[in-house]
Amino acid sequence: MVSYAELRETGAFAPACSTRVVLDHVMSRWGVLVLCTLSDGTHRWGELRREVEGISEKMLASTLRQLVADGIVHRESLPTVPPHVEYCLTERGRDLMDRMLPLIEWIAVRADDIVGVASRATPNAR
Repeated sequence: MVSYAELRETGAFAPACSTRVVLDHVMSRWGVLVLCTLSDGTHRWGELRREVEGISEKMLASTLRQLVADGIVHRESLPTVPPHVEYCLTERGRDLMDRMLPLIEWIAVRADDIVGVASRATPNAR
């Protein structure tokens, strides 16, 4: 396993480094939820909109557009009436999610405890 110090020696995470841009795309609030949803398989637009609760159409469109541009998500437009568009992870996206899902699981298992500790430490927290 590589350390953060070793990564930094390569120039990763410097202010103008592309690693910061990619982290922003895949680890954003909506990026994570869209990618997690797509890790279960191909979804149509409406399915994604329902599965990723709370996301607006504008944010879903923006997030998908960015993830497609990054080569993490594949967009397939099928020639049907009405238009039928499907989204799925690319090979790069599947590789990413193989690494990211264990982190998501770690968070899911511990989130209530973490939030509970934080709210007890901050008397005015809700």
